[in-house]
Amino acid sequence: MVDDLKAAARKAAFAVRKQAFAAGQGQAAELLADHLAQFGDRVLAGYMPMRTEIDPLPAMAQHPGPVGVPVIMGAGQPLRFAAWGPGVAMEAGAFGALVPQDLAWVLPQVVIVPLLAFDAQGFRLGYGGGFYDRTLAALPGAVRIGFAFAAQEVAEVPIDAFDQRLDVIVTEQGVREFSR
Repeated sequence: MVDDLKAAARKAAFAVRKQAFAAGQGQAAELLADHLAQFGDRVLAGYMPMRTEIDPLPAMAQHPGPVGVPVIMGAGQPLRFAAWGPGVAMEAGAFGALVPQDLAWVLPQVVIVPLLAFDAQGFRLGYGGGFYDRTLAALPGAVRIGFAFAAQEVAEVPIDAFDQRLDVIVTEQGVREFSR
């Protein structure tokens, strides 16, 4: 069953990411910022890093256009994105993720996606809530950029019909592009 495979993969992926996080992210944020430059001032969605997630904030802060961060609206719903920038007042939202105190909504054209693991086909393993898969399905024209440590790559991510493929993965070792 795919759910059992995903649960086992998540457990292993958390351990790998924890080790990679302890080693540092190297030039990952700079590589992400360089990759994002091609999108000019398009609306970007990033995320507020939690636990051992790789930190996209330096790249998000350099983006010349509007930037949003995810807000969980409820179980089974896609994420919405609230405008963010350095210095914006934040508060704890669902699952402890920081969200802006004032929710001014933005519709992203480029989405930086956190993950637990990824594979060479461009699939990602998330936390299991389906929030990003629903969101990416609702934004079919958005550029989907996974941001991770290179150590998070696995031979194959277990997938089902709902899993959404990434366009790009950026790690501290470089940028890889996939075709959808």
